Order: sequence, then structure tokens, then C-alpha cells
Amino acid sequence: MSIIGNIIWIVFGGFFIFLEYIISGILMCCTIVGIPFGVKIIQLSILGLAPFGQKVEYNEHRGGCLSIFLNVIWIFIGGIWIALSHLLLALLFAITIIGIPFATQHIKLAGFALTPFGKSIR
Repeated sequence: MSIIGNIIWIVFGGFFIFLEYIISGILMCCTIVGIPFGVKIIQLSILGLAPFGQKVEYNEHRGGCLSIFLNVIWIFIGGIWIALSHLLLALLFAITIIGIPFATQHIKLAGFALTPFGKSIR
């Protein structure tokens, strides 16, 4: 199911999500201050390309205060807008029964996009 789901995901918009995230991640990595944020955006792009069969888990040591500090900065930089866009897409996909698996993947992406620090993709 995950292979078929990922193929359908890529054909119907997942590739564009991937391109948006990978380009913004590379641009964020151009500055020294933006490297941690760029790395997380690149991880988000990988999850955005093929979300079926992947899990977002908390790290064993969540990074402490640094992780919280970076998540707060991330939310103000644009994480809230990324998460809201994924939630809006999840609502649109949840209208039909066929779209429910895609809505759950957008909810997973929204959770990772809101607070990516202290989480990893497995």
C-alpha cells in the first residue's frame, strides 16, 4: 500500500511539495544562521516526497532548551504557515473517502512542520 500511495501522492502534488521544500531548504542553508532550519526543511521535503510508510518520532533526547528555542523561532519564521497549509489540504482531502489517507499524511506533515526540532523521520 505504501508504494502505491507514494506513487499516487507524487503524481497528484507530492512532487511540487518536494520541490518547494528542497529549494527553500537549500536557500536557508546559504546562510550560517539558517543551516539548522534548512536541514529540517530538507528533512520535511523528503517526508513530503514519500510520506506513506514513514513515521515521525521524537528523538530519545529531544535537545532540551535548544530544541524548544529553535521550535519557537521556527514557528515565527514560517512554520505556522506551513502547518496551516497542510491542515487546509487535509481538510480538502478529507471531504471524500478516497482522500482520507492523503489527509492523514497531510496531518503528519503539519505536525512535523509545526515543531520539527526534537523529531526525526523513520
